[in-house]
Amino acid sequence: MNRKEEQRQTHMLDALAKVGVRYSDAEALRRISMTLHRWHEHECNGVIQRDGDNGDGLPYWYNTTTGRKLGRAPDRERGALKRLAAIMVRYPQLEAYVQGDPRGAALYILRPGDVPDGKDAGACYTRGIAVY
Repeated sequence: MNRKEEQRQTHMLDALAKVGVRYSDAEALRRISMTLHRWHEHECNGVIQRDGDNGDGLPYWYNTTTGRKLGRAPDRERGALKRLAAIMVRYPQLEAYVQGDPRGAALYILRPGDVPDGKDAGACYTRGIAVY
């Protein structure tokens, strides 16, 4: 980790601490965000796909070169979302937003007032705390 990454991580941990998130939960949120980010990269590249008409079935590895299914992939997304829900129960004043684009942070923690009344969180989630 270089100095800039360390400063960004410290800033994120401090921001989460200011809204009352314990350090252990902040670290867990960071791991969840990294897991979701990697999962979204694989989905975007087509390496992981899901069975079913709506893409809500079991995930599998897909070879983008040969066009063949390679086998079942462990569903790390479902596990990460389950752990996220368990953590967010402890902080009812906060809301989690998962952003599926791999070009940015995968997880944002929204404080009261970050999303104006009547607005969709997807339109202004960057006002929250980016967890990376």
